[in-house]
Order: sequence, then C-alpha cells, then structure tokens
Amino acid sequence: MEKAEEIDKTALDASSVKKWSRTAMNAAGGIPFVGSFLSAAAGHWSAEEQEHATNVIRQWLQMLEDELREKGKTIAEVVARLDMKDEKVTERIESPEYQSLLKKAFRNWSSIDTEYKRQRIRNILANAAAAKTTSDDVVRLFIDWINLYSDFHFEVIGEIYRNPAISRGEIWDNLGKPSVREDSAEADLFKLLVRDLSTGGVIRQQRETDGAGNFVKRRPTRTTSGNGSRTAKSAFDETESYELTDLGRQFVHYAMNEITAKIEYQEFVRPDAVEEKAA
Repeated sequence: MEKAEEIDKTALDASSVKKWSRTAMNAAGGIPFVGSFLSAAAGHWSAEEQEHATNVIRQWLQMLEDELREKGKTIAEVVARLDMKDEKVTERIESPEYQSLLKKAFRNWSSIDTEYKRQRIRNILANAAAAKTTSDDVVRLFIDWINLYSDFHFEVIGEIYRNPAISRGEIWDNLGKPSVREDSAEADLFKLLVRDLSTGGVIRQQRETDGAGNFVKRRPTRTTSGNGSRTAKSAFDETESYELTDLGRQFVHYAMNEITAKIEYQEFVRPDAVEEKAA
C-alpha cells in the first residue's frame, strides 16, 4: 500500500514538473535558455516557489517585450516622416554615422521613462536623418540630454524658447506652478533645475553682445551702505532674464520640432495581447 502511494506521489510530482515546465516556457515566450532553466529548477522548488518564479520571469519578459515594442514603434515613426525617394536621405540613414546615432539612442532605452521623452528621441532621429544642420557630435549631445534631463527640464526649456528674456519667476508662473516658500523642496528643486540647464549649456542669463558676438562685460551695480537687501536672491527672481544658448535653440529644433508623418498607419496590436490586458 505504501509502495503504491509512493508510486502515485512520484507520478504526481512528475506531472507537476511537466505542467510547470510548459507554463515556464509559455512565460518565457519560447526562449530556450529560460525555459531550460525553469524546467531544471522545477525539481528543486515547491509548487508555490515555482509559481512565484514564473510570475517574476513573466513580468520581466513582458517589460523587455514592451521595450522592444517601443523601439520598433519609434523606428517606424521615424521612417514614416522621411522622404525615402530622396537619395540624400536614404544615403544618410544607411551611413555608419547615422547607424551610430541609432545605436546610441537605443542603448540606454531604460532611461526613456515617459512617452514625452520617446517622442523627443523620435524627433531627434527624424530631423538628424532629414537634414544635417548640425554635426553628429552635437546630435549625440542632444540624445544625452534626453537621458539626463526630466520632463520638467524640458518644460522650462520650452517656456524660455517661447518667451526669450523671461525671468525665473515668470517661468514658474507660466507653467502654472503654485506659490511656495523660499525654503521649500519645490523652490530648491527649481533652483537646481535652472542650475542644471545653465551649467549644461542649454540656457544662460541674457547678456548684451557686440557686433562680433562677444559678450559685453556688465557694469557692477553699486549699492549704498545699509540699503542692501537682507534676504538672498529668490528662486523665483523677477529681475534677471534667461535665454537659450545657440546649443539650446538647436536642441529645440531637433527635439521639439516634429516632422509631419508622410505615411499614416495604425499600430498593430496582437489579439492575445488584447485578451491579456482584458484579463
């Protein structure tokens, strides 16, 4: 009797392993290495551990699949915006230099964490293929900026582009931000953001230039002793004006100006993906 129960238990374990192996392969999307690993692990893990492992791997593989889908969508949208009948365009996108830009754009895709950033990368790649108005070294810098800066940074850049000679206080108000204390985290964040863009060469305080483009030295402002302000300059200062550098203006052209799509299409969605989402 005990022997029969032992045989039944062995058969049940074998059946469980086989069933979980099939589930593991489905979770792995048919990837041999992952499927083999899960099949081997089935003999060492309990049913509960097997289920947890399968769920974790399924989530990770879904993340990779989503990333691949975003990359494919971006490439399709870039091509849809190019004149493929233009020999210069086709030569450009087939060149090693442009392929290098593509690799750089997709190498650190995990940092493209918003749809807004994905669209900026798409615009940079499309504009870099359609017209070479700046060097590829500068385009690489623009790609780095997409990885480096947040959507909030880009909102500030856009506001300065639309309103040259705008103050920090005006930027804050135009973006619809609420009034906050000078010692608040929001004020500190805004000062840090402006400093990031200034040291990064994207924006600068507006300065007078001569006919040759040289910056004219500012005359020092003299204050009468005892009449100076006792408080530090506000994060939302209204006196100093900001403008985009030439690099900043080129960035706006490449990243924020969208080429109209020449081909209209709808993104294909797998029926099973719709079912999974509904479930």
